[in-house]
Amino acid sequence: MSQQSDQIKALIDKRDQARLGGGQAGIDKQHQKGKYTARERIAMLLDEGSFEEFDMFVTHRCTNFGMEKKTYLGDGVVTGYGTVNGRLVYVFAQDFTVAGGSLSETMSKKICKVLDKAMLVGAPVIGINDSGGARIQEGVNALAGYGEIFERNILASGVIPQISAMFGPCAGGAVYSPALTDFNIMCRNISYMFLTGPSVVKSVTGEDVNEETLGGTDVHASKSGVCHFAVDSEEEGIATIRELLGYLPQNNMEEPPYVHTDDPIDRNEDFLNQILPDNPNKPYDMYGVIGAIVDDGKFLEVHKDYAKNIIIGFARFGGSAVGIIANQPQIMAGVLDINASRKAARFVRFCDAFNIPLVTLVDVPGFLPGTQQEYGGIILNGAKLLYAYGEATVPKITVTLRKAYGGAYIVMSSKHLRGDINYAWPSTEIAVMGPAGAVNILYKKELKAAENPEALRTEKEDEYRKMFADPYYAAKYGYIDDVIEPRNTRFRIIRALEQLSTKKISSPAKKHDNLPM
Repeated sequence: MSQQSDQIKALIDKRDQARLGGGQAGIDKQHQKGKYTARERIAMLLDEGSFEEFDMFVTHRCTNFGMEKKTYLGDGVVTGYGTVNGRLVYVFAQDFTVAGGSLSETMSKKICKVLDKAMLVGAPVIGINDSGGARIQEGVNALAGYGEIFERNILASGVIPQISAMFGPCAGGAVYSPALTDFNIMCRNISYMFLTGPSVVKSVTGEDVNEETLGGTDVHASKSGVCHFAVDSEEEGIATIRELLGYLPQNNMEEPPYVHTDDPIDRNEDFLNQILPDNPNKPYDMYGVIGAIVDDGKFLEVHKDYAKNIIIGFARFGGSAVGIIANQPQIMAGVLDINASRKAARFVRFCDAFNIPLVTLVDVPGFLPGTQQEYGGIILNGAKLLYAYGEATVPKITVTLRKAYGGAYIVMSSKHLRGDINYAWPSTEIAVMGPAGAVNILYKKELKAAENPEALRTEKEDEYRKMFADPYYAAKYGYIDDVIEPRNTRFRIIRALEQLSTKKISSPAKKHDNLPM
């Protein structure tokens, strides 16, 4: 056998060794936990045969605590690029079979290289996290590695889409990289995230809590809002990433991909003319409205289990991707609170960063009152949503279905925040407050002195409703562009989006804004 043949055989052997990560025993243990390996996850994510790997032969440089005797090719993370539905993406997947996926200095350099390459060519990055945290044996070098990754997450924010999948533990400083990315996906019974683990919590606060209760998937999906998509399996998580990418552009300089649809632009939905209850205080399901007007009824909801009084997610109108924000009257009457404001604000800013038009469906009675909300900063958090809509330069279409009262009317993509097209259904009530509250203030003395206060109240409420609480008063001033028949909502939105497809707007020059925090 020639020298060259020996060298080629050695290369092939080294590749086979690298693909084993921490060894077959580690792979078997991963499978026994019901988890896939880093390479299996990448294979599921990317189009078949498209993966090109970087840095397969990298090893760590640590000599502390006998680490020089424990080296593995690839050093705990698989990195490279490939395609999803034919579109370029960059990917890294932490390998739990190598030192529990703990982050070393060289491992961070591999991840940073992927982020740098993605920024260079303008393509999304998907990070698959399965790590025990920083590699303790490397001390500050491991911490420095995290810092280098965080800095790149920050620089890439708003430039390329960043998606994080949690398919294992994520603790300590490791949680900040996913928190800096655009979307987090967590898998029930496998994923957990927290800054300090149960033992530290117990020693410091006395709380007795397990990993699932402290930082499990459902906790972050419903309570903290850290998790955008909660899934039941890794397969579902990977499928969610692929579906999500279908709505996103490659970078902030491109438009979202167009997807052909046979769903007619002028499809009418007659039931929308009767969807609102006669009693304006009774709820209805906003999902029914969304499903009726978007292409083929398809809606990819984001943050489904968090702040359910507002709905956000992606859909298409006439083949073009949009971000939808909608109040949900079935939950807390669709009122805006701290969590709903934060949830919607970040989504609005993401869509604006990546040229995704905004369609806002409004039915909001106002902001949630009470000391808990005021002490928690509803003013600042409500201002975040106000700010997000006000700074957004993408096409903004707003349809008010029933109620838009007080400050919440302004905040929900009103004409006064550079809304492009603002429609209203005939049932719309736009006013400083509802008729009952207004009458209590305007006719306080008269009601107190009246022989029949209830009759007077009913009379004055009707007068107020006729004077202010309809769409035509706002339309008279041009704040509503048109009052539309509900069944025509889909057609009118699509025509508005077509009209605004070449919209150009610029904001004053600045280093950066100062978002209310």
